[in-house]
Amino acid sequence: MTVFRFPFSLLAGFVLAGSAFFWASPALAQHTSEIGVGVGATNYKGEVSPQFQWQNSRPALTIFYRRDVSVPVTLRGGVTAGFLGATDANVEGVNGGVPPLQNYRQLHLTGGLVEASGVVEYNFLDYHSRKDQHRVHFSPYLFAGLALYYASTTVTTDNVALKPAFDRQGSRVGVAIPAGAGIKVALTEHFNVGLEMGARKTFTDMLDHTGDQSALLVNSHDQDWYYYSGISVSYTFYQILCPKPYGKDKTLLR
Repeated sequence: MTVFRFPFSLLAGFVLAGSAFFWASPALAQHTSEIGVGVGATNYKGEVSPQFQWQNSRPALTIFYRRDVSVPVTLRGGVTAGFLGATDANVEGVNGGVPPLQNYRQLHLTGGLVEASGVVEYNFLDYHSRKDQHRVHFSPYLFAGLALYYASTTVTTDNVALKPAFDRQGSRVGVAIPAGAGIKVALTEHFNVGLEMGARKTFTDMLDHTGDQSALLVNSHDQDWYYYSGISVSYTFYQILCPKPYGKDKTLLR
């Protein structure tokens, strides 16, 4: 239950901590936005991979748009697409080697997913301050939000006796809670690079089509997760706001 509640607690913390900044006065608003692309890896954790395993990483791409609403708070929307893969043979037992259950099941999972997400980022440093052009502009950040995903997966087994029950394929649409951390660095006034890792908590045990199998062969009490880790490049746009007197009467600018 601790794992299940973590994303909600983190999300609630962001909402409470960021609310004061979200409604910050216009004088504090950054008035910048970014558009970017990233490459990285998606990873699955579930029945076929009970723990996060780097060897199960598969290629992924993402595109995103950021909008600063205050000094520490950024809103981000993005679309991520990646592959999924795992196998019972990669699970390591207590004494090394493949555990007896996984050695008997011999399951393999393949597939992919597409995700559309909206998150709130909390930046620990004033990332867009450009008063000192000679210093390095960077900030670590945390994020949390909401995502909608479409996943299509296939599960097969090398155990002939289990094939009628375990050989399955299908797709699923669902909601996930993304949360994670990253760091972004401004290379120039407009170009940035970022590094990020985040987890997605789903509300299903059927990404791997095993949630309804015999309790002797699967753990039906843990829901599935997926992850995205990657590096990104983005371009920053700056919006120059007119002072209020000029905004109301643009003839003053002539």
